[in-house]
Amino acid sequence: MFPASFGYVAAHSVEEALQLLTKHGEDAKLLGGGHSLIPAMKLRLASPRTLIDLGTVPGLRGVRIDGDAMSIGALTVHADVAASELVQKHLPGLADAASVIGDMQVRNRGTIGGSVAHADPGADFPVILTALKASFVLQSIAGSRTVAADDFFIDFYTTAMKSNEVLTEIRVPLPISGSGTAYAKLPHPASGYVVVSAGVLVTRQSSGSCALVRVVLGGLGSGPIRAQATEAELQGKPLTPEVIAAAAAKAAENSDPADDTYASVEYKRHVATVYARRAIEAALKRAVS
Repeated sequence: MFPASFGYVAAHSVEEALQLLTKHGEDAKLLGGGHSLIPAMKLRLASPRTLIDLGTVPGLRGVRIDGDAMSIGALTVHADVAASELVQKHLPGLADAASVIGDMQVRNRGTIGGSVAHADPGADFPVILTALKASFVLQSIAGSRTVAADDFFIDFYTTAMKSNEVLTEIRVPLPISGSGTAYAKLPHPASGYVVVSAGVLVTRQSSGSCALVRVVLGGLGSGPIRAQATEAELQGKPLTPEVIAAAAAKAAENSDPADDTYASVEYKRHVATVYARRAIEAALKRAVS
């Protein structure tokens, strides 16, 4: 499989990348790690006339604490997210997700920003980042803006990013004391993409009751889906195994999964309840004061 002919230019700063986007217009595509865009080009699902490579732009990699949030550069590869001591300490659910993306080659080349911007419904990062209340910093010539994950993922392969913007940073609030995070996934055995997954952020009061919870599912629609019925069932209640099981049983309510050659609608909805429970239980074990 070969892509259609295209031009290539490497940007050496965010400002240069923005200038190139303006010059080449909607016929251009930004290239991060390439593990989403290049396969799409080979299948002729995308045929940009010009690729603008961000790989030579400094300052877009790494994980750091910035005030009450974790800042992750958009070009940080999956393996570095998974291995980061800061991520493992403060957001272990994010490390869970990064560690199960694709295979070793993908994790060492694919970038968190590329995954977010591509918005594949079978991707891992959109699910856990939505659960963690992440936001995305978008830079344009006119300035920067920040979009919350709840508003960022719009449809299949569609986000709130504009064609003249570059995603530079992912910001994730640091959970408060008593919080835990987790991610659980049923992968497709051939591709590693999500069949069904669940990302969870839970905060437990000293009494043992649920103070805050976010449960987000992947694989049941065009993007991350909040399991609002599950959240409502947990909110304010003691986080006992019985309460968690009853809440997880409602995880697939109001979802709209599609049949495919691997899994039926009924199977996906059932698996969603299983993986929601597993993720909630794992997050709860990490919810220490």
